[in-house]
Amino acid sequence: MDRRRFLQAAAASPLLASGSLRAVEDEPQAPVIDTHLHCFAGRDDPRFPYHPDGPYQPEEPATPERLLRLMDGAGVDYAVVVHPEPYQDDHRYLEHCLDVGGEKLKGTCLFFADEPGSLDRMTELVERRKGQIVAARIHAYAPDRLPPFGTPELRALWEHIGELGLAVQLHFEPRYAPGFEPLIEAFPETTVIIDHLGRPFQGTPEEHAVVVGWSRYPNTVMKLSSIPDQRQYPHRDIAPVIRTLTDSYGPDRLIYGGGFNAEATGESYRAYRERLRSYLTHLTPKEQEKVLGGNAARLFGFGAGGR
Repeated sequence: MDRRRFLQAAAASPLLASGSLRAVEDEPQAPVIDTHLHCFAGRDDPRFPYHPDGPYQPEEPATPERLLRLMDGAGVDYAVVVHPEPYQDDHRYLEHCLDVGGEKLKGTCLFFADEPGSLDRMTELVERRKGQIVAARIHAYAPDRLPPFGTPELRALWEHIGELGLAVQLHFEPRYAPGFEPLIEAFPETTVIIDHLGRPFQGTPEEHAVVVGWSRYPNTVMKLSSIPDQRQYPHRDIAPVIRTLTDSYGPDRLIYGGGFNAEATGESYRAYRERLRSYLTHLTPKEQEKVLGGNAARLFGFGAGGR
């Protein structure tokens, strides 16, 4: 079964909700898969310039070569390179990362509903990188950089993402969640990945409750990433939020990501994952394996063998 048919079948049959991602009892340990990291060439590589419309421009490189070394040191088997906003819809550096990473890496793409030619260019990228592009990301967190909610253009983008066999990957502040809900409902066969816990501390509890409520849609998957440190602003304990999300979405609709950046070491990369695991002690060891890689292996088509 190819990835497109898997994504559609998984969503159409009670996706991950009723245990369609259940591991076979005698299968080896699930791989560890980081489903959320960014790579940057940095400012000094003229081959991969930042886009003039990018909202930020990291100085230091975070290269795929370094990523692969740290993955080896941290016990991460596979990873998803989330194409970052500094490059906007220029995917040359993402393609470089995929060339370097081989079967170890897959990627997400970024195209804009209100940009002419986006659908055609997305198709070209996905066809050129068969099996390597797994999702298309949509951002909604800055008032001057919102997607065109309620328009035919956004609906067409969402529909096209599903037709290409990709997941829709959402990064947003909770106050913008209601704008996405009609599309989640309208395209139940398209998997929807919610980044960074739905950004619980960047909205009110009532706003984030909308995101928690999306667990009623069987095509939604929650990503446990960007885990905030209670010692940093806004100094709130993330443990109750993670417990609510795991209870709502269940261990078959959770994936993990994070820990890699320009300053990371193999030790810090591993420590991030172990910190996340410390919030999952109410899950069984097998359920924890699903969250830390088993679900992502099936969702994104990574190798199924254990380490």
